[in-house]
This record gives sequence, C-alpha cells and structure tokens, in this order.
Amino acid sequence: MQTCLGLYIEDHVIKYAKVSTDNTNIKIDAFGIKFYDKLDKAVQQVISETYSYKTPICTNLTEEVYNYFHLFSLLNKKDIENVIKTEFESLCYDKGINKDVFETRYVLVENPEDKEKVKAIHVAANKASLAKQANQLEGNRISAIAPIGMSVANILSFDEKQNVIIVNIEEKTTVTTVVGDKVFDVQVFEEGSNEILSKINAKENSYSKAYEICKNSTIYTNEGKDLQYEENDYLDYIMPTLYNIVGNVRKIISTSLQKIDKVYITGTASVINNIDIYFQEYLNEIKCEVLKPYFINDLVTKVNVKDYIEVNSAIGLALQGLGEGIKTMNFKKKNLKDDITSLLSVDIGNGKNKKTTGLTSKIKMPKMDFNLKGELTALEMNLIRTGVGLVLLVSVYGGFTVYLNSQINNKMEEVAVTTAQINTQIENVNSDKKKVDDNISKYKSMITKLQDLNNQASETARLKNAIPNLLNQIMFAIPKQVQITSIENTTDTHIVINVQSEKYEQLGIFQAALKNQGILTNVVSDSGQKQSSTSIAKITIEGDLP
Repeated sequence: MQTCLGLYIEDHVIKYAKVSTDNTNIKIDAFGIKFYDKLDKAVQQVISETYSYKTPICTNLTEEVYNYFHLFSLLNKKDIENVIKTEFESLCYDKGINKDVFETRYVLVENPEDKEKVKAIHVAANKASLAKQANQLEGNRISAIAPIGMSVANILSFDEKQNVIIVNIEEKTTVTTVVGDKVFDVQVFEEGSNEILSKINAKENSYSKAYEICKNSTIYTNEGKDLQYEENDYLDYIMPTLYNIVGNVRKIISTSLQKIDKVYITGTASVINNIDIYFQEYLNEIKCEVLKPYFINDLVTKVNVKDYIEVNSAIGLALQGLGEGIKTMNFKKKNLKDDITSLLSVDIGNGKNKKTTGLTSKIKMPKMDFNLKGELTALEMNLIRTGVGLVLLVSVYGGFTVYLNSQINNKMEEVAVTTAQINTQIENVNSDKKKVDDNISKYKSMITKLQDLNNQASETARLKNAIPNLLNQIMFAIPKQVQITSIENTTDTHIVINVQSEKYEQLGIFQAALKNQGILTNVVSDSGQKQSSTSIAKITIEGDLP
C-alpha cells in the first residue's frame, strides 16, 4: 500500500493529511491542523504524531507565478518547449526580471474555442524561495513540491460534461477553473484567510483562537433572517474579505469563455458557516457548495465530513504525492537520498532457515553456487553476509558519492542564482546612482541659473536706484559756480560727467567732492580746456558707481 503525507504550509499554520491507497481504495490515516512559531519543530511534531518517519512527503510550492501561452497544436514537443522558453524569456525581459532565477514547469491543455491551438499553463517559482524551503524541511523525505492551485483539483470528482471553479481560500486565494476533466486556469489573489486571521489575532493574540472564531462564525444571509447579529462579533473582520473574494470570482465567471456550471469553496474560510449560501446569493444561478473529497463517501468513519474538508489542501497534496494529478508539476529535484536510506534499512537476515535476503528487490545478487536444499552452514552464512556487506558497502559508497555530488551541484547552482541576483541588484544600484548623479548635475545647473538670475535681478534693482541717488548726491556736493552740461552712464556702472565753470579751482573742488564723499569711485578727469572768448573752463570727470 502506498502512503504519502501531505503538508500544506503557510504562515503560522500547517494542515496535514496522511493518505494511503492500494490503487482501488483511498484511506486517510491521520489529519489535522497545527499552529506554530517555529516551522521545523512543528513539522517534526506532525511526523511524530502521524508516525511518518519513512513516509514520503508532498508539500506546497510558495510564491509561484502563473503565466499562459497559446501555441499551435501541430508543433512537436521540442518546438513547443522552445516556444514556451522564448515566450517566458520575453516576458521576463519586458518586466526587467532575470529569467535564470526561476525554476519552471508547464502543462498543455486543449483550447475548446480553437482546436488548432493549445494552452500552456506555465508555473514559475523563485529558486531562492525553493532553496529556502528545502533548508527549512531538510532532513525529511520530501518527494514532491507542487503548486496548490493545481493539486487542489485532485480531490474533485471530474465530470467531462461540467465546467467548475474551485475557490481555495487559504493564506491567499487560488481560483482554479476546471474545464471537463482538465485544469484550465489558475488565478491567485492576495485576499485570503490570512487577512481574516491576522485581524482577529491582533485582538485575541492567538492564531488558534482566531481559527476557532472563524469556525464558529455564521454568515447572515437572506435565508437566515431569524438569526441575531449580536452572536457574531467578528463579522466586521470576515465579511469585507469574503466580499472581495466573491467579487473576483464573479469577474472570472463573467470573462470566462466557457459556461461555469458549479462553484466549489474550500480552504480555511470554508469552515465559516453558511459560506456556500453567501456565495450562492452573489453568483445567482450557479450552484455553490463546499468541496468534499470525492472518495469520502466510501470511507467507513465516524469523523465529521467537515473535519476532512478543513484539510482539503493537504489531502490534495498527499494525492499528488501518490501519483494523481499533473505529474509534471513537481518542483522537487530528484536525488538518491531516499534510495540510500532504503538500502541502509534492508534486513539481511541472520536465521538458519533464511535462505534469501530482503535485498533482491533492490540489488541484484551475484550468482553463487550454494546447496540451498538443506540448512545453510556457518561458512555459507559468513560468505553470504560478507558478499552482502561488500555489495552494500559499494552501493552505499557509490550512492553517497553521487548524492554528495548532486548536493554540491545544487549548492553551486544556488550560489550562481544568488550571485546573479546580487549582480542584478548591483546593476540596479549603479543605474539608480547614475540617475541620482544626473539629477544632481541638473539641480546644480538649475541652482547656478537661479543664482545668476537672482544676481541679475539684484543688480538691476541696484542700478535702477543708483542714478537717482547719484543725482541727489551731486545736487548737494556741486559748488554754485559749477555747471553740469551732461551726465552719461556709458557702460554698466561707469559714469561720465561734463562740467564747466569760470574758475578752475571750483571744478577741482567738485571733483574732490565726488571722490571724498564716495559718490563715485576711480574718479579721474582730463586736463580740461578754457575758451578765451568766454573765460569758461570745461573738464570731463569719469568714475564708477560704488
């Protein structure tokens, strides 16, 4: 019987479900919800409580991004891969993102509207996030890491004649559209149960109590008018988020090219009473119900079905790990660690009547000509043990070497990815620095221009008042016997004054007054001239405004 432990992990909450199958029947061996502060300790507690030390684990991908590409259906596999790769590279280039930091997977689905084309659902996950996730779960038997938007459909009973939507209201909300028996579209919205639990936790200071409050809350609908509002003190934290989620679902339905026949609700918020009726009121004729795993009716159990529904995400992941769903959506890189563990745990036997060992399913034993009709002798047992020990030693050493090389390569790849991210950030910093330097140069130029304009304005204002002041000062400084024939502002602050008088000494007194009283600076004059006919002396005095 195959068994897998599904772990749906988000901030503060782990949902787990241990599922086993014998290819005909599916059984849930253990399930539950655990709130945590330290993830590694919480995971170990789940493994211990479910006795899953050697059980493969499938967990959810984090921070995945969905893209969609449309291709011609007649392309071969290699061409399709090249086209998808080119489309994704172009998308990253347009967004200014380094394509090498992503690990990608894709699946092709038929396009009902155009038979000549197929739709590629492309999922990208940051390698740094994957490495962080691997470090957090290191030491556990992680067999698969899958996007919850794809794996939640594993619990659905597919009907080729129906198109349905699965609204999984977990930390974030994933809306998965299933056309017939294929996942056709996945959209992710930030609004989710984390928004609700965080608001209640801020008041109650307990995520587990916040979860129980949600579980015991009832949405009041038109069908429940007899209920009293006072019983729900936390609806103000719950209803705005649900209203936004319903609005997003309505948009998806209204823009869908396929007729949607039914809407399923699951996830943490599905524990809120009457949530299906609330969705029904907004989605009118489309039937809405809480999603129940398709095999639950076949289980003989006393457990309330609603308790199973709480961990639908974990059940879907466990089924993914058991081989159901889309196998190409596994983001876990293969290694030999599990095989080595299995080899080390093989029972080689030590009883007299044990003629074969438990190694035959793992290692092909060399042909040895022993008489196996009777009891094995001590020599034969020692030879068998020695041979098995040598084979185990060589196998374990070889496997361990390959595993170490694989881990080294993985770490080198992580280093390369981190280096690429750092280089990208450095380039961004240099680009920002150049922009800042350019802006500084622009600002300095603008400041210089403003200072020049300010100086010009100040100089203009000063010169505007300088001439009237000059005339006023000259009026008080000029002797009575001196006459001014002209005053001219020749250039900038340079002043030329032509004066005349019957006496030279009066002209000298005037020139001295201009200089000593600071009316002009750099005062000079020519030698002057005197007209013999009129006995009038004329000189030209020059100076600069102070």
